[in-house]
Amino acid sequence: MSTSAILLIALGIGVFILIAAFIKIYNELAKERILTQEGASGVGTCLQQRNDLIPNLVETVKGYAGHENQTLIEVTKWRNQSAAATTVEEQNAASGGLKQALMNMLSITEAYPELKANENFQQLMGQLSVLEEKINDARRYYNGTVREYNQSLAVFPKNMVGNSFGFKPAVFFAEDAEAKVAPKVKF
Repeated sequence: MSTSAILLIALGIGVFILIAAFIKIYNELAKERILTQEGASGVGTCLQQRNDLIPNLVETVKGYAGHENQTLIEVTKWRNQSAAATTVEEQNAASGGLKQALMNMLSITEAYPELKANENFQQLMGQLSVLEEKINDARRYYNGTVREYNQSLAVFPKNMVGNSFGFKPAVFFAEDAEAKVAPKVKF
């Protein structure tokens, strides 16, 4: 066999290995992106369950503390924004605002012992507590998949493949700044 034939075969094998590596990296990035999308869907499902529960909770509170309209309006406003959110950024803002509004509403209920003793209210609060735990778990899973995916996009050679095919870093699910502020209680 001539030297040029050996070089051609070696070059062909090298090109094949590069193409195979490129395909493997692309598939890994695609799988990680799908896991991230799955995580976002899980968060969205939990948020929707919470959004479905809130009208019942608001109606129960309204029956006992109807004159606390501004707080109830705020809860409803944030619930509607949460339901309309389509991106992780919008979900972040709406979820944080809703959590803050719910905390404000719950702090008001302290002034109504008969409301706190209401069986329906207790059941709804139990469901809300379970949903908040599910939301936190879903966010933790989502953020873990985002971390893995974004790390893959940041390192060589995956960053080259990712940039070539338009893979973009995912956004972490974080609490809104408003959610970190303690609620103001007015009686």
